[in-house]
Amino acid sequence: MNIISFKTYFYKELSEVYPETEISAFWTLIVEKYLGLDRLNAALYPEKEITNTVHIALKKVVARLQQNEPIQYILGETIFFGLPFYVNPTVLIPRPETEELVNWILTDIELAKERKTTHILDIGTGSGAIAIGLAANLPSALIDAIDISAAAIQTAIKNANLNKVQVSFMEQDILSCDKLTKQYDVIVSNPPYVRNSEKKQMQANVLNHEPQTALYVTDKNPLLFYKKIGELAYKNLLDNGLLYVEINEFLATETAELFEEIGFKTTEVKKDIFGRNRMIKTQK
Repeated sequence: MNIISFKTYFYKELSEVYPETEISAFWTLIVEKYLGLDRLNAALYPEKEITNTVHIALKKVVARLQQNEPIQYILGETIFFGLPFYVNPTVLIPRPETEELVNWILTDIELAKERKTTHILDIGTGSGAIAIGLAANLPSALIDAIDISAAAIQTAIKNANLNKVQVSFMEQDILSCDKLTKQYDVIVSNPPYVRNSEKKQMQANVLNHEPQTALYVTDKNPLLFYKKIGELAYKNLLDNGLLYVEINEFLATETAELFEEIGFKTTEVKKDIFGRNRMIKTQK
């Protein structure tokens, strides 16, 4: 089978599951990964033959996409903050709004250049996206990262090695942690914040494939992680230290009030590029 024949099959098989624009984006990623061709060369050489081995692999990709499996898991990789990351079902796929959180931190640190070394902790690191994104842009910073999942920590270590940065990773259940072992200038977290009642709004690729423990909280106690993280941060941030978190857009006011109740002196809610309340910065 040649490229153009498989492309026709690819679009046809996925047409009932995805819009054409998304299928086109998948196609570009697939031909680059499996055929080593960019979009232009795939279009210039439509008669190029696909080997039987690759053809079998591509049909498996189609079958997985038909089950709404995220393309990032199928490829085993994604890009975050301009950096390559390995991803698999043990970790969340990094989101663009989390890039905005990293950029916010970097902008603030750039404005406080008098600090020679910045000590940073990433709580619930997952793939290591936040910690590694910061490490790649702050070579003098000392960065720690923790996660409850041993499998996630292993993925994060691979990503740190892939991007040639230094991050100290540790397996830790934050909810059972009474005190951190160090003091930090910055603590950052993207904890679980989607309420169970909001699951019906989630797309199938997220709901059926991404790790639920990294996404969901009960409706009875939706700020469970923020309360714990806020208390630990208040104990373990240096004076004037900063806590940054990604938040549930529908609970921005409640989250900000929680931090103020803990004792933080200033709290700022920031919108993402879509105009949603998505991040909070609070200062000790």
